[in-house]
Amino acid sequence: MTDQQNTAATEEAAPQFSLQRIYVRDLSFEAPKSPAIFRQQWEPSVALDLNTRQKALEDDFHEVVLTLSVTVKNGDEVAFIAEVQQAGIFLIKNLDAASMSHTLGAFCPNILFPYARETLDSLVTRGSFPALMLAPVNFDALYAQELQRMQEEGGATVQ
Repeated sequence: MTDQQNTAATEEAAPQFSLQRIYVRDLSFEAPKSPAIFRQQWEPSVALDLNTRQKALEDDFHEVVLTLSVTVKNGDEVAFIAEVQQAGIFLIKNLDAASMSHTLGAFCPNILFPYARETLDSLVTRGSFPALMLAPVNFDALYAQELQRMQEEGGATVQ
């Protein structure tokens, strides 16, 4: 093989990662107690539910969906419920199974989170509620916790 062929073969086998598209897959907002909720003293409690899922598409493309669901209560009453499914299409090549799992389970959600957070904040302020500034999430730590939980449950490995 020539040096040029060796270089081409090495580049083909090298890990590749490329963001193809970021988009909102689903979005919802409900304020069941409005307009009465706006006339009450505002003392909110926030519950955040976070979930990720991934799906292999054709070739080396993968869709990752990050779902953020927020329920805000004022006292015992639900002030609003907001949910966004922020999705991305990623081209990922030449990774071993463990690296692929980590990339889909932690790295891609880290990329999607700022977009989901901004979308939720915008949605909530359009509903005439105070800005919802979610704290950053450590997806690497969540991924490690999930790996540990799965190993404790039965020695299974993440695929």
